[in-house]
Amino acid sequence: MPRSVDEILAHADQLAERFEDYEPVPDDEVNRDAAAALRAAVQERSAAERRMIEAIRTAREAGLSWSAIGALVGTTGEAVRQRYGTRVA
Repeated sequence: MPRSVDEILAHADQLAERFEDYEPVPDDEVNRDAAAALRAAVQERSAAERRMIEAIRTAREAGLSWSAIGALVGTTGEAVRQRYGTRVA
């Protein structure tokens, strides 16, 4: 189930907003520590994806090929180009 970078970032932002607006009620059986851990993970994932985009943009501006970038991130150049190409252009 590949998802686009835009979808991942939008989903992360939506989840972060939901966690921020969450007000527990007695009928909720949500463990606060678990909810806090999920919130932190969503924020970290979103921040990491934004750093990845910036790093790939910097690498492309420095002249690295998609193939070289793919090798550095552990995938193929084509996969990286498909996922991030429009975000770093």
